[in-house]
Amino acid sequence: MRVVSYLSGVPPSTKNFNKREILTRFANGVNAIGDQGIVHHGFNVVPADVAVIQGWTHEQGKTAPHLTLRQQVIDQQRNSNKQVLVVDSNLFNYKQKNHPANYLRYSFDGVFPTTGNYFDSIVDPNRWRQLQRDLDICPLDWRIQGDHILVCTQRLGGWSMKGLEPITWLNQVVAQIRKYSNRPIRVRAHPGDKQARHYLTVDPRWQLSTLPRLADDLCGAWAVVTYNSSPGVAGAIEGIPVFVTDPNPKNSQAFPVANTDLSQIENPKTFERQAWLERLAMSHWSFDELSNGSAWQHMRQFVNAN
Repeated sequence: MRVVSYLSGVPPSTKNFNKREILTRFANGVNAIGDQGIVHHGFNVVPADVAVIQGWTHEQGKTAPHLTLRQQVIDQQRNSNKQVLVVDSNLFNYKQKNHPANYLRYSFDGVFPTTGNYFDSIVDPNRWRQLQRDLDICPLDWRIQGDHILVCTQRLGGWSMKGLEPITWLNQVVAQIRKYSNRPIRVRAHPGDKQARHYLTVDPRWQLSTLPRLADDLCGAWAVVTYNSSPGVAGAIEGIPVFVTDPNPKNSQAFPVANTDLSQIENPKTFERQAWLERLAMSHWSFDELSNGSAWQHMRQFVNAN
């Protein structure tokens, strides 16, 4: 099987050298188990059974060469009935960023549970135990007390909100919350959104968080509200009721353990989480597992399994 990693799909200005190392390690792991792993440096698209890209594309598209390449790769693979392996962020990194194991999340052909294959139809409970041990994750009992409602915005111009601007969403959500709750609202910007300081300004309806870590904002929270982003996963692990507002809530990785009706913000439901956590673990793989081929060995079972 021919697997091609596209190094030119990484922004040339990135200071995160791990983004390129991911792609190189993955190709090495493919070779380690007897398939053909290729690290491709060009901006042209080459034949592949599986193409590997770091990140996804925006719905409206952008003219930057690395984004154009990603879109061309996706289009070529779709047109050839082949697959794209997408590298995305670790859903469990809210407690330990830059962990030396470098766990990241992988999927075929999409970045939402509704569009991607996260290799989770075959579940090994030992994998979740491994992540718990390596990342020091301990799910807490569901909280029955709390003060503020934490609203987490998403990146301006990112793919996850499909064109909806974060400030528009925030105003809608705050207005909805205020119909049913008088609790303090704390707003946390996406850490990678460089524009947030311009559109998230002082407002009497909310307090802007200046805390460095999501885990700090989760302390003492009554609920977490997101559109569809990963803080919902963190909130559920910490035992804080989660609300997802995406019109298709299944786009959220937290959907199996999330509320979707803000009118119930004062009476949130709680859920059993073990099966959900075990499934999430199946899409997370470390750098060592990329290099030795064990990540690819698991993913290989899902080639053309959509």
